[in-house]
Amino acid sequence: MTSSLYISTTGAKVGKALVALGILDVAQRRTPRIGFFRPIAEGDPGQARDEDIDLILGHFGLPQSYEASYGLSAAAAIALLAEHKPDEIIERIIAKYKALEDGCDFVLIEGTDFLIETTSAFEFNFNREIARNLACPVLVVGSAEGRSVEEALGAVGIAIDSHRFRGCEIFGAVVTKVDPAIVADLESGLRERYGQANWVLGVVPFDRTLGSPRVAEVAEQLEAEVLYGHQRLDALVYDYLVAAMQSQHAIEWLHENHLVITPGDRADVILSMLQADQSANYPQLSGLVLSTGFRPEPSVSRLLDGLPDPLPILSVKTDTYVTAMHLQTVRARLRPGDTQKIRRSIELFDRSVDLDRLVSALKAVRPQGLTPKMFTYQLLQKARSDQRHIVLPEGDEPRMLEAAAHLLAKKAVALTLLGPRDKIAQAIKKHRIALDVEQLNIIDPATSGRIDEYAQTFYELRKHKGVTPELARDCVMDVSYFGTMMVYKGEADGMVSGAVHTTQHTVRPALQLIKTKPGYSIVSSVFLMCLEDGVLVYGDCAVNPDPDAEQLAEIAIVSAETALAFGIEPKVALLSYSSGSSGVGADVEKVRTATAIARRRRPDLQLEGPIQYDAAVDRAVAAQKMPGSEVAGQATVL
Repeated sequence: MTSSLYISTTGAKVGKALVALGILDVAQRRTPRIGFFRPIAEGDPGQARDEDIDLILGHFGLPQSYEASYGLSAAAAIALLAEHKPDEIIERIIAKYKALEDGCDFVLIEGTDFLIETTSAFEFNFNREIARNLACPVLVVGSAEGRSVEEALGAVGIAIDSHRFRGCEIFGAVVTKVDPAIVADLESGLRERYGQANWVLGVVPFDRTLGSPRVAEVAEQLEAEVLYGHQRLDALVYDYLVAAMQSQHAIEWLHENHLVITPGDRADVILSMLQADQSANYPQLSGLVLSTGFRPEPSVSRLLDGLPDPLPILSVKTDTYVTAMHLQTVRARLRPGDTQKIRRSIELFDRSVDLDRLVSALKAVRPQGLTPKMFTYQLLQKARSDQRHIVLPEGDEPRMLEAAAHLLAKKAVALTLLGPRDKIAQAIKKHRIALDVEQLNIIDPATSGRIDEYAQTFYELRKHKGVTPELARDCVMDVSYFGTMMVYKGEADGMVSGAVHTTQHTVRPALQLIKTKPGYSIVSSVFLMCLEDGVLVYGDCAVNPDPDAEQLAEIAIVSAETALAFGIEPKVALLSYSSGSSGVGADVEKVRTATAIARRRRPDLQLEGPIQYDAAVDRAVAAQKMPGSEVAGQATVL
């Protein structure tokens, strides 16, 4: 793999942030030492920050500082150009890039933004020269928005030829914002032209979610005042509607996620839009923009003040026509913290780009340990291949629904949600979660027809404990017991719960029904901790508060087996307040005994104990306290 890659675009607004997210997502699966660099930052020091830098640093948790992530600000570059010092621009960029490169195995460089039309030709040549001077292969990214297949291929072809003429190595070509109707033809055209070159090629279709601004972005770019609906400013805006007609006619023009523009004194339109937004017979709206500076009348304001979840209402001083024109210039951006759009961008990139070729080009990066990104990637790949069936008892809990949407979009699992269908549907709509309730497998325990069967099974299993048929029926009506019974009967492979239920409520049904694996005496837990520089397994922090030596040995062995199952090489540290033979006391003796038992039962495992936490995870401390230990300083299971 090359140590760096330069994203060079054919013009403005091509969606290079999406490409950057996708490439770094692949790269971080193989090495934690990745970096991101922009030769010219869009923002100026002390004022606006570069959104792409903040986006990448925030999402991937890169350790580099904002200042280390760019060569010069746009203002500084323009000032040097005015002084006829283009070489100094190049020199300063190279110096900052090299400083960043020293700490990375791979650096992705994102070119300039082409925000000023009069400088487009200069910026194109500038990006080409930066890539050449940094000796970076170039990924050319072009947009097909509003273009035919021939026009899109032509623009990319000119860029490729220009870079090659100046001696740049071409890494590949990606075309974004492609009309779905021409995706196949464009893919065929790219392969026909460049398939023999063994480049990374990709065609990314236009995505409505990514191409739509959020209400908050509209408010910011219009410099509008937000009057109501602060809780719903993250709603997407698919299109705009000027409601100049009477309200009974205006509502007939409504579509999903419309942003409606109307003068602020049109109380009839305001009220009808509020009702339409709440009605099951009309699409959900994004919001209202009140033009001309008029605010709602006091009676309307009082009504709005009493609504629990009002439609976002923005106020601008411009007239309706000018407001509508301004809205056409609003840009949808990928911003830090917008997890829905970031996740969707990466998923779209994965589906649209020649990933096999990309992985092949990047695989020379040598991974150093199991990073959280590698860990989650491996989990996802294993889940995709296994396709297990998981039941979610907390079916209407927003975080569970968000997780379900993410997993289903990744095609990682089959899911069953427990709870009333209408309640789950309401939660999905309220929190704007990307799930189609009609496509979900939902079971309401109360109406499932399984209660009698489950109650009888529970009674037979627990009658020796004094459980009556009536109590058994009451128990299996509870979603935690119902979900656990599905697992017990083989109707599901596993259950995930605990978002709103306690650990005890979640674990007790499993203890009563499923019980322990043969050969083991207790149930224990582990936390899989995704830290900045790796993934550690902590056990047991939830079930057994004070295990004896035999139990502690078993917990250590089971935790190691769990780590291995999750792709983590187990190096087990049994913790205490002293390391090695330095300490005395009942607690340290228990750990020492447990370590001996665990080594006797599993001589194949790497175990150390008793050992202090710092000696277990810090190589420098380990070298002093426990030199020669195969676990100290590199423990993965604690």
